[in-house]
Amino acid sequence: MSALLNALLDVLVMALKAIVVVALLLLARGAIWLFNMLVVMPPFDPLRKLPGPDTGALQNHFREVMDPAVSPETHEEWVGRYGKTFRFHGFGKHDYRLMSFDQRVISHVLNSPIYEKPWQTRLLLSRLLGRGIFAMEGEEHRIRRKLIGPAFTTQSIKAMTPVFFQKAEELRDKWTPMISTPSQASSCPASIDISHWISRATFDVIGLAGFDYHFHSVHDESEPVYLAYRRMFNVADKGPGLKGLLSLFFPIIETIFPDADIRTRDESLRVIHAAGKTLVANKKAEILAEKSSAQDIEDKDILSLLIKQNLSEDPSKRLSDSDLLDQLSTFLFAGSDSTALTISYCLNILAENPEIQTRLRDEILSLNINSTASVQSSPKESEVPDSGFAETFSPIAPVPPPPPPSTSYSAQAHSEALDTLPYLDAVVRETLRICPTVHGTIRMATQDDEIPISHPVHMRDGRIVGKGETIRIRKGSYIHVPIEGLNYSEEIWGKDARTFNPDRWLSSSPRALNAGLANVMTFSFGPHSCPGWKFSVMETKAFIASLLPHFEFRPAEGVTIKKFNAILTRPYVMDKWEEGTKLPLDVRPYVA
Repeated sequence: MSALLNALLDVLVMALKAIVVVALLLLARGAIWLFNMLVVMPPFDPLRKLPGPDTGALQNHFREVMDPAVSPETHEEWVGRYGKTFRFHGFGKHDYRLMSFDQRVISHVLNSPIYEKPWQTRLLLSRLLGRGIFAMEGEEHRIRRKLIGPAFTTQSIKAMTPVFFQKAEELRDKWTPMISTPSQASSCPASIDISHWISRATFDVIGLAGFDYHFHSVHDESEPVYLAYRRMFNVADKGPGLKGLLSLFFPIIETIFPDADIRTRDESLRVIHAAGKTLVANKKAEILAEKSSAQDIEDKDILSLLIKQNLSEDPSKRLSDSDLLDQLSTFLFAGSDSTALTISYCLNILAENPEIQTRLRDEILSLNINSTASVQSSPKESEVPDSGFAETFSPIAPVPPPPPPSTSYSAQAHSEALDTLPYLDAVVRETLRICPTVHGTIRMATQDDEIPISHPVHMRDGRIVGKGETIRIRKGSYIHVPIEGLNYSEEIWGKDARTFNPDRWLSSSPRALNAGLANVMTFSFGPHSCPGWKFSVMETKAFIASLLPHFEFRPAEGVTIKKFNAILTRPYVMDKWEEGTKLPLDVRPYVA
């Protein structure tokens, strides 16, 4: 017995020694890595030679770069002092990061396969949304992008237009009893948190247009999948925090020390995945039962289009059920909250600029006569249900029943009418420019590279890198792409770049002609540009066109709106940060 005990003790001692050795080796490796990162590598970083602001050993410039409250002034100051291409400090003085307002640099970084989203960003997105297209890189991203492309063609988006109007009208009908009557409008406006309500409506839109699924969130916020997404997105808005950042490197932290946010996220994902599996299975069965040939299936929602694509015999054109669910979760997040924010910011800007609001409303109302005439004169009117488009814009007409989304004539009438409103188009474009829903994005160099420039860079050693030359960047370096900063660039947009001016889109000047959506960074560009940008623009137009003839929007009294940066740039009420995302406006019935 004593011998056995001694043997066990010997084994235990050996195990402890092994653990100690391993721990010491890990500590030594960590110390070497830290010394290399902090001391050895920085002097050899080519970005060190670029101009830019300096900071202390353990300080950073993240607030100056990422906080919407200070970033516009910071960008303007830095460009004035250092030129269009410079470096700043990330996690400490050792961490050199590149930022540029040089369009040649931005084009190179966003179009080259050398530059990818950092793995930390992709892991955060995949934890939240699954491995959707936003969390992919390289060949995998290219294949998925090609597969989902047919769901976002102009024809597909136009077919979804009646859904946009249907949900906008439902929102209008919910707001009407919430506000005062026309006789009381001047004295008793109603304060409505439009960001919350519009988010509910756009969630319904992507539910129908994306999955043919009814969340009914405009009417009642009780649907389980809707609530699961909302809880999960609320957690995401808080940011990862120190624990979240550490868990990226040591995932076991979340398993050993789960907190309330982690449990909320995981429970929400379980609800979403269970419902998603059922939805995908049912949709597959429905499509297969409807038609025997993939080519004969009627295109309805995004999920139907993707499943139709899956029926191809070519395995490279197929998505697994898991892939389908991940892509749909990504579309739901990007297609609901980002568009809801654009619509909310647009209404807020119109509230602050009553002359623009009046001009836009007059244009929308002027379409009423023309659209009615075109509908009534159409030879197809007797063959299909009335689209309801004329009533949509009438501020005094009775509310029509929701138009049937499957009616092609209704879709055509709605989308074509929106295309005849140039000032609405200009207002939406200018909103996208002034209020991008993504403040900036980050790329990481996967190998050493030479980046071409079109504006001179005055290096710290006195050397000037001229137009047409290149600056060096090493593997692992981060490049911050200032989406909002580029949207505010005076070089692109003129001296009034930070002024909301829809007429810049209607001018015939060379600057205006060149300043198309291609120059608006809101949707990015290149291989990783937003595939659903047409969806977002059309939906925004439909909501503004539906709401503005019925309501007058004014700033809420005593309220100052600020912005904060989470995954998306969200509004909040100053001095009421703890209440989260909010954008209250005074809403009154419009009286002609």
